[in-house]
Amino acid sequence: MLFQLDLTGGEPPQVFRHFWDQREVSTEIRSFAEWLVDGVHTRIEVLDRLITGTSANWRIERMPVVDRNVLRMAVFELMQKQDTPAAVVIDEAIEIAKKFGSEKSGTFINGILDAVRIKIERGEVESTG
Repeated sequence: MLFQLDLTGGEPPQVFRHFWDQREVSTEIRSFAEWLVDGVHTRIEVLDRLITGTSANWRIERMPVVDRNVLRMAVFELMQKQDTPAAVVIDEAIEIAKKFGSEKSGTFINGILDAVRIKIERGEVESTG
């Protein structure tokens, strides 16, 4: 859904209708996915600034679409300070990047998310929650 919003624009409710029309998932999965997409969509400028400020020599618009959206999603979740440990968020993001990105995506994602995690733990980044 984030990939689609990034490439075509629009608003999450439109994407949700089309996306869920073609899939059957539990209410819990649907709610979590929509929470992530809405959260990223409404805070995209903050997320992009943090990602760009943490990634040496990479502007957000120059990153592969999959990588930047995996980063946005994971950074949003890290900033929420939810129940999920940072290591789990980072590991899941790496796995998604490896599956849908390039062969270098996992390493790229890991480096940026680890740097973001450190900033959050030091209190250099405020929670979005």
